[in-house]
Amino acid sequence: MPVTDPVALTADLVRCPSVTPADEGALDILHDLLETAGFECSWADRGGIRNLFARWGEKGHARTFGFNGHTDVVPIGDEAAWTMPPFGAEIDGGILYGRGATDMKSGVAAFAAAAVDFVTTQPPDGAIILAITGDEEGDAVDGTTALLDHMDARGERMDVCLVGEPTCPDRMGEMVKIGRRGSMSAWVKVIGKQGHSAYPHRALNPLPAMMRLMDRLASHELDQGTEHFDPSTLAVVTVDTGNAATNVIPAECSAAINLRFNDSHSGASLSAWIREEISRIEAEFGVRTELRIKISGESFLTPPGPLSELVSKAVAAETGVVPVLSTTGGTSDARFIKDHCPVVEFGLVGQSMHQVDEHVEVAQIEQLKAVYSRILKDYFA
Repeated sequence: MPVTDPVALTADLVRCPSVTPADEGALDILHDLLETAGFECSWADRGGIRNLFARWGEKGHARTFGFNGHTDVVPIGDEAAWTMPPFGAEIDGGILYGRGATDMKSGVAAFAAAAVDFVTTQPPDGAIILAITGDEEGDAVDGTTALLDHMDARGERMDVCLVGEPTCPDRMGEMVKIGRRGSMSAWVKVIGKQGHSAYPHRALNPLPAMMRLMDRLASHELDQGTEHFDPSTLAVVTVDTGNAATNVIPAECSAAINLRFNDSHSGASLSAWIREEISRIEAEFGVRTELRIKISGESFLTPPGPLSELVSKAVAAETGVVPVLSTTGGTSDARFIKDHCPVVEFGLVGQSMHQVDEHVEVAQIEQLKAVYSRILKDYFA
């Protein structure tokens, strides 16, 4: 019986310094592995980003299970702070170290290894799709969205999808993600009139207007949470004038905020609220403003049902832990897939992701492959 080693595959991927948007051979490793196992592979490259699409089985089959993940990683930061080579994939004491070890080359390796062994030993009556991007940690405009566009153009479709992002806060098996909060950012500039601080009546100080605006936004209770989501949050992340002189009232002041919102809101409704508050400030203080808003993703939910039950049962069987269904955390590429098919997320413990000396327990990689293998077996049973 062929056995694809997910630990060795993780190490091979970690050795590729694929900091977004670079690939450095990571997707070629997966392409060769999958093609050898009988997957039909194609490239969905766009905007200088490499994206790999792979399907085993009949195109358009009524039972098609999909996996999604990414091989790009965040920068390493200060290399001198690492005690292990950031792209060395060294194993010490049962721990594999390297950038991307947790987020999320181990997850990709686990589902690729599970899929290869499954179709080789238990060819299912159905199809398996792997959609793997090199643009998740960046702007994500030419990654999973490009893969979905590629699939639409070719008439390819997943019936359900599992994203292999790290989902467990502290111990393996404790959490399955069935949705995510929406995310948006806003940049505000308040424009007044520069003047001498000894003669404030001859100037129009933008700072009081900005402070009042930021206070109103930050102190406003957006909601108290919903059935599946925690309360929405708004964080003021910067306020700046660029003014180092204490005898000068600055001409303008800039600030930025970030919102993580539940299904009580949409990006459009929150944008309208922000604009209303800004209009009030303009009227009260006589200042001008400029506003830029970026909506990174809307909130979404895959209601508890057959897909979450399938994944939860496999997790419990392989880890001995019954996972909770959660919508916590930041954004993921599931926000794009939810418009294509039902999607949930399950992966490793994510405590070290994006940190110096990012690492993963070797045993957890093997356990994750076992979970994914059981999910495939149960789905096609």
